[in-house]
Amino acid sequence: MVKRKREDIMQPEAIYLRPTPIIDCDNAAVKEKARELVKEQPEVPDKARSLFYFVRDGIKYNVYVPGDRPEHYRASRTLEMGEGFCIHKAVLLAALARAVGIPARLHLAAIRNHLVPAKLERLMGGNLFPAHGYADLYLEGKWVKVAPTFNLKLCQRNRFVPTEFDGGHDAVLPTHNLDGKPHIEYVTDRGYYADLPFEEMHNWRREALGDDFFERMRQAIKSRKARP
Repeated sequence: MVKRKREDIMQPEAIYLRPTPIIDCDNAAVKEKARELVKEQPEVPDKARSLFYFVRDGIKYNVYVPGDRPEHYRASRTLEMGEGFCIHKAVLLAALARAVGIPARLHLAAIRNHLVPAKLERLMGGNLFPAHGYADLYLEGKWVKVAPTFNLKLCQRNRFVPTEFDGGHDAVLPTHNLDGKPHIEYVTDRGYYADLPFEEMHNWRREALGDDFFERMRQAIKSRKARP
């Protein structure tokens, strides 16, 4: 269980506004993009919504991207690439938020995706994702869970329910799709972090998916890149 320090509760900005090696909110490109996204938004909840929808739809969800080194998750790298999976996108949202003065942290959980594509399910050996990421944003005196994982086009193509964010209430992944079929099941809360706990996350994946998972994923990424 993650222990809550007094400064975490009383002064979230003391920890969750600082740049870190992965949530590099001081990066010039991250700061510029954040300012651009919120320049027409005077209120904090509106700023948060603008950042969320940029990351949700402006950064394509793609699970077949590198993720076996800490630097693969750096916010500025994801912004430049324009794609990533849940943790990449959560880190970027946290960095953008910090860049405009909104305290933000990374939250991790284990989930089951009951609609995972068959090829990915075979690669992973099941539908358990031992390290799913979303962002916590500190808005109007409370922490709000925000998951910008699946972009709108992906949702429309697969009949997923898009995650919507009103700037003040939790916005996590929907439990069912548009046809009423089970979709996302949150299994284990891994806690929240000021920066990406890469080694812990790596160990969760190794324990759940096998020691050779990272090599399997590297080969899958390489194979997709080799396609004409």
